[in-house]
Amino acid sequence: MKLNKQQRMSKITVILEKINQAKPLDFGTIFSDSIELFKKSWLYGFLFQLIVLIITLPFIIVLYVPFVKSIIEQSKSGSVDPDVFGSLFAGFTGLYLAFFVLGLLAVTVFQMALQAGFFRIVKNIDDGNEVQISDLFYFLKGKYFGGVTLLTLTIILISIVAALLFYVPLIYAMIPLSFFTIVFAFNSELSIGEIVKISFSLGTKKWLISFGLFIVTYVIVVFLTLLTCGIGSLFLSPFIYLPLYFVYKQVIGFEEENPVEVVE
Repeated sequence: MKLNKQQRMSKITVILEKINQAKPLDFGTIFSDSIELFKKSWLYGFLFQLIVLIITLPFIIVLYVPFVKSIIEQSKSGSVDPDVFGSLFAGFTGLYLAFFVLGLLAVTVFQMALQAGFFRIVKNIDDGNEVQISDLFYFLKGKYFGGVTLLTLTIILISIVAALLFYVPLIYAMIPLSFFTIVFAFNSELSIGEIVKISFSLGTKKWLISFGLFIVTYVIVVFLTLLTCGIGSLFLSPFIYLPLYFVYKQVIGFEEENPVEVVE
């Protein structure tokens, strides 16, 4: 639904008021709710990760195959020349690198669109509604794709600026940045600037609990991934997104897309 400027400003004001007035969140409740929701949504998370892997694989092959070949050739001679990798990079033409970077950017945009679709699926599962696999591709529609692209570029730009400030700001910014996709998923009618404003407001207000949930879920996913020789990553990685969903749900909540009118 497209909103005019006044409607958008009204919606933003309401959301920011909810964030400012939000009560403290319970770490244990969110974590346990995330586990329960993961049990119901793991299949769609697996499909999400599998699709991302499939579209990313060609770029991994293009980048690493030349290096693997060089290492094999070097190993045959019994010694490794450290300058060979520099020479290999020098052999890449500017056009090749440009196409590679643009292709990688397209994959990142595609991944973010799928992630936003995954959040919609998670909400439907949480609400007990019917879910379709096609919902995963919801934000690949033309009217949303431009917004996803701009959002991706914004995240990249903020990340670069934060990293240039000696990484400490990046540690802070990674929490608000992690809310960009979910805020977009449920408020796609807002501008990119408005989404950034809401994400940073939410990320700042609930930074500590969000950071704690991220660290705990990340450590669990990494440990189980190593335990399963990497295969578990396809199934477990989406678990990291679920605490963000519950933080968003408990602080901002969701609007009814088709509210039922009650006649008194």
